[in-house]
Amino acid sequence: MATSKQDMQDNKLTFRMFEDGDFVDKNFSQQIFKEDTSHKCPTYVHRTPPCQGSCPSGEDIRGWLDIVRGIELPPEGVSMQEYAFRRSTDANPFPSMMGRVCPAPCETGCNRNSVEEFVGINSVEQYIGDTAFKEGFKFDNSAEMTGKKVAIIGGGPAGMAAAYQLRRKGIASTIFDDHAELGGMMRYGIPGYRTPRDYLNNECQRILDMGNIDTRLNTRVGRDVSVEEIENEYDAVLWALGCWTGRSVPLEGWDETPNCVSAVKFLEQFNKGEMKYTSKKVLCIGGGDTSIDVVSVSRRIGTLADYNEMPETVVNGDTSHADHDASTNVPCEQVTLTALFKKEAMTAAEHEVDDATIEGVTFMNEVMPIELIRDADGRATGMKFVDSTWENNAPVAVEGGKEYLVEADIIVAAIGQGGNLEGLEDFNNGRNLMDADNMFRVPGKENHFACGDIVRPHLLTTAIGQAYIVSATIENHFNNIELKKRPKVDVHHFNLADKLIESGLAVDAYDANEHLDDASRGTETSSYAIHNFEDRSQQEIISADNLFLGHFGYEARNIRDTDIPSSDEVLGHFTERQISFEEEKAVAEAGRCMSCGMCFECDNCVIYCPQDAVFRVKKDSKTTGRYVDTDYNKCIGCHICSDVCPTGYIDMALGQG
Repeated sequence: MATSKQDMQDNKLTFRMFEDGDFVDKNFSQQIFKEDTSHKCPTYVHRTPPCQGSCPSGEDIRGWLDIVRGIELPPEGVSMQEYAFRRSTDANPFPSMMGRVCPAPCETGCNRNSVEEFVGINSVEQYIGDTAFKEGFKFDNSAEMTGKKVAIIGGGPAGMAAAYQLRRKGIASTIFDDHAELGGMMRYGIPGYRTPRDYLNNECQRILDMGNIDTRLNTRVGRDVSVEEIENEYDAVLWALGCWTGRSVPLEGWDETPNCVSAVKFLEQFNKGEMKYTSKKVLCIGGGDTSIDVVSVSRRIGTLADYNEMPETVVNGDTSHADHDASTNVPCEQVTLTALFKKEAMTAAEHEVDDATIEGVTFMNEVMPIELIRDADGRATGMKFVDSTWENNAPVAVEGGKEYLVEADIIVAAIGQGGNLEGLEDFNNGRNLMDADNMFRVPGKENHFACGDIVRPHLLTTAIGQAYIVSATIENHFNNIELKKRPKVDVHHFNLADKLIESGLAVDAYDANEHLDDASRGTETSSYAIHNFEDRSQQEIISADNLFLGHFGYEARNIRDTDIPSSDEVLGHFTERQISFEEEKAVAEAGRCMSCGMCFECDNCVIYCPQDAVFRVKKDSKTTGRYVDTDYNKCIGCHICSDVCPTGYIDMALGQG
């Protein structure tokens, strides 16, 4: 029986090569090990780690972790923190925000899960972003302007990231947004105790500080300014509207019931400071992070001892609590969240679910709503549920299962979102979203592009990744480059040639005429080539079974401190949940990264080579990715170096003929 993860953590056990009953038959003939000679020798192969492969914005995660831990050294005059910030923000200009709220598919993909537990990537990213704020790091704005200008409709993560990436390409933009401040869902959809406003403001302002990025706030395209005016003034239009309408619960009477509202409106009014208390009994239908925010906010703002309002009026913006003294609030009597799935299978981040549980939220899992209970005035007084399972991508009531009645003064739906395309009906695809092709061009609309939730609602980091792709599409469009294939998001890879240039170790220029008479095709002594190195980062993701996991001992994850109030303390508690690492812990956690697909200078290949064929590159010639080399005159192709390489960086491949 395999060792359980809990037993591994409790007893600090490390990697097991085989689970009980498993075996591997190694076919050494495939590696061409023959006596004392071989035509297969070590080749150093750069591959993409699964953290980056799992990241919708394509961040070079291994790269900035290696910088923080001290493996990749910054150029002279640049601090570790600034160098990590520059590497991180090549793909994503919001490290403080994403380090706090991204559900971290990178951590799910992390190969370290095969040893004990994933690397705390989010924690280190938050450290990078928070340090950048404290140190005042700015973005490079040296790109020469092209004279082109894009209208970006929407100032959320997609629109802001697009403005950033376009500016790096020398393309100016104006951001139109119908809110008073930039940030989109990061500001109006997520509570400030998850996305602290000082850090959010800084990350938005840092983009504007690049210059040639204008804003027109409190301005709605299709109402305050026409599409035709935009088309006449700008060279292209990028729709990054986001999704500001909620999906209705599919029950009879939902749309006609006044106190059945969307999570989007509920959270927007809270985040604008207009809603400072809610009803006594709150029911939320959901299971994702948005539903967690609804119930956690409800527990924090509470209600009034003599509450007698219609709770939907403030959600709909008909009334305001802006001048209310919240010190008179009392806890809600009941805050309930229902979900179709088991608690551990909810789409919300696990720690968010755990936090809400501590804060006093009641969870009802594996139940589906079957009836809306309304009074004589047509107002909801509760909802009826039944035990359910998930079959064929839909909930199914359990035969003979229990029924439940949950009382509620307000019912909030957090089961999906759509766009608000009022005044933009020509762009509506019938689902309150916009159509876009695989290059994020709007079909039938010349010079129109779209990205983010308005194309397909998903994660903030997905919208940021799409912003990078569409910026490349727009640049190609302006340069009249025929688009045969969609630009990739996963392009922010370590580049050895660039690193050699940065380190003053650039290879010499190659002139074919000078080498016509070369007696050998070998390049190990040539100054114009990066010898025995191959970059497959654009094509291959390295999995755990290509690593030597036995190298890594048990090392507990460094966990961020959190400020999670108990159910008795949660009322009025708005301090930040996630406490940023200090440098020592950030370095320690980054040090747990296994640097999959890239050398991290462990010396195993040098130590274990029986022929002394593998050697360290001289100190004045080494840099990241060029720490070791091979003497082909000594190598016999025994592949020991490849076997003991923890990161899978060494392949046995054809050497010098």
